[in-house]
Amino acid sequence: MNEKPVIEMIDIVKTFPGVKALNNMSVDLYPGEIHCLVGENGAGKSTLMKVLSGAYRPDSGKIIINGKEYNHMTAALSRELGINIIYQENLLVPWMNIVENIFIGQEITKNGFVDFTSEYKKAKELCDSIHLDLNLNKTVNKLSVAEQQYVKIIKALSTQPRVLIMDEPTSMFNVEDAGKVLEMVEHIAKNGVGVLYISHFLKEVKQIAGRITVIRDGAPIRTYDNSKKDVDLDRVVSDMVGREASMFYEKEFHAIGEKSFEVVDLKITPDGPPVNFFIKKGEILGMFGMVGSGRTEIANAIVGASRKYGGKIIYNGEELKINSPVDSINYRIAYITEDRQHRGLMLNAPIAENLSVVGLQTRIKGAFINIRNIIPLLKGVIEGLQIKMASPMQAAKNLSGGNQQKVVLGKWLFTDSDIFIFDEPTRGIDVNAKSEFYKIMTRLASEGKSILMISSDMPELISMSDRIAVVRKGAITAILEKEDISENSIIRHALEVKKDEKAG
Repeated sequence: MNEKPVIEMIDIVKTFPGVKALNNMSVDLYPGEIHCLVGENGAGKSTLMKVLSGAYRPDSGKIIINGKEYNHMTAALSRELGINIIYQENLLVPWMNIVENIFIGQEITKNGFVDFTSEYKKAKELCDSIHLDLNLNKTVNKLSVAEQQYVKIIKALSTQPRVLIMDEPTSMFNVEDAGKVLEMVEHIAKNGVGVLYISHFLKEVKQIAGRITVIRDGAPIRTYDNSKKDVDLDRVVSDMVGREASMFYEKEFHAIGEKSFEVVDLKITPDGPPVNFFIKKGEILGMFGMVGSGRTEIANAIVGASRKYGGKIIYNGEELKINSPVDSINYRIAYITEDRQHRGLMLNAPIAENLSVVGLQTRIKGAFINIRNIIPLLKGVIEGLQIKMASPMQAAKNLSGGNQQKVVLGKWLFTDSDIFIFDEPTRGIDVNAKSEFYKIMTRLASEGKSILMISSDMPELISMSDRIAVVRKGAITAILEKEDISENSIIRHALEVKKDEKAG
């Protein structure tokens, strides 16, 4: 390329407690280019974009924009330099129409009043520039999901950006609507805007990208020239999942029994595909899917934390009537949430209260309870999990991440559940704590418990799972038996990439 990059990010480092999210990460972007970033969940793609947009401050590294060097961005500076990011989350005002949403905070005025005529004209010009036909007088709450995404794109273009960052812009779309977004992106780039495009859908990446950079463990692995649209997707997948064998935990073998827990034709959306799977006694069924695939939504529907639109939950041949989390607790289903800080713990409450809160209704009698009288009942759970604490009356917020996660698990062990759903069980905890957690899960399985383990951690998923269900767009696309499990096979099914898929 003869032009100079509009953006260069060089040796960016960003750490969070216990995690190095970006490790000397470098990437650049040229005017009018579509540069796609791909990688597994947690590879660092979104963190990198938040550094560029000013949401995160890097620990080290430099950012060069239009030839000028910065050590960090702020949100205001990023916007001033022409960088605009379109997030997956919906940030539109539902009761306002399209034009009002596009210009909110940057209204066109005349004589001190909003000039709605000029705003409508400008919005129409922006739509025409990327061949988009919308009823601009419609309120957002009457638009489809796809149309709302179009509005976010138009809103971003109204700021006349030099760089547009798009984070999974087609994750919730059908093939037709996704195609329209891709056409829009290509029109935007042809108008000279540089586009950094994050996506899990490798086929669409191959379709629109000029270059493709693979990110793994917060670092750049390889950048492919895709100017001829001939990148070998099989090589891209291999770059995404490379891992040392030493990172895999070795699970102890135990016998697996008969089918015990079954999900039949579960629907998590009114028009969504049916979800079917079963778990045997003593089995750990892993579940993998990219961000937005519907993994956690499946778990929430099973335990009654969100509505299900059809289907049955069966245990030992009996259909369970689950309409709320209380019902699932009564059926002895434990749900270890991925969000321990907000949904798994009462952070200001004592450890003893956290451990006993679920089991109170089944194990403790009486209208009034002295929390100190419960502590002897919790001794087995505390010692079994080796929770490191000053006292059972210590506030949960003062524990380490790993010990907080043990408390979340401990409250379910106190209920003596039969079915365990682990959602990202070791996220944010250190290596030693992970190993302890794996031993606990293995012990539960050896006792005949049925376990569903949702995880983005590939070594964890492969080493702990007896089978793996792969989720994509709310549907299970494959259930891999032990002999078929590998990082490449999991990722291919999650991204819908056939083996040896090349240009074509």
